[in-house]
Amino acid sequence: MNIMLFHSVYGLRPAVHAAADRLRAAGHQVRVPDLYEGQTAESVEAGRAIKDRIGKEELLHRAIAAAAPHSDEGLVYAGFSLGAAIAQNLALGDEKACGLLLLHGTSDLAEEARADELPVQLHIASPDPFEPDDWLNAWYLQMQRTGADVEIYRYQGAGHLYTDPDLPDYDAAAADLTWRTALGFLATL
Repeated sequence: MNIMLFHSVYGLRPAVHAAADRLRAAGHQVRVPDLYEGQTAESVEAGRAIKDRIGKEELLHRAIAAAAPHSDEGLVYAGFSLGAAIAQNLALGDEKACGLLLLHGTSDLAEEARADELPVQLHIASPDPFEPDDWLNAWYLQMQRTGADVEIYRYQGAGHLYTDPDLPDYDAAAADLTWRTALGFLATL
């Protein structure tokens, strides 16, 4: 599969490159655009400050520019937290999208969004301060209405970005299970 993998609010850090390498080792082509153009953050607050300086519209524009040359290949969009929200927006706007892999995050859905039979897999901490249960329940129902084929995996006690070994949220067991499940999902696409 051709995968477009978007980083979290922390920017393009080593954990994102390690994730891309893990996906490549499983036989996938992976592109990892740097939406922050070299900037990284050491905290969520610093990452949000970078995101806010760039602006949501510009981040989305950069993501579209990175994906557009490859969209005819039938992409799987994937991302971490903020990157998952961006991946979701791009996948729902790309009729040739082959799949959507969301790690640690989701996004609002436009009322007219369509994703007929798009395979979607979400991996999320439970509880997650950025993705509360009522939000996830509403998101799931909205995704079902788009026609997407959605699977949700929740990891009890894990922190928000539990797959990133360089952050305090890291949970090795949950991260390992997430990657095994995600690789299985990608192998079916």
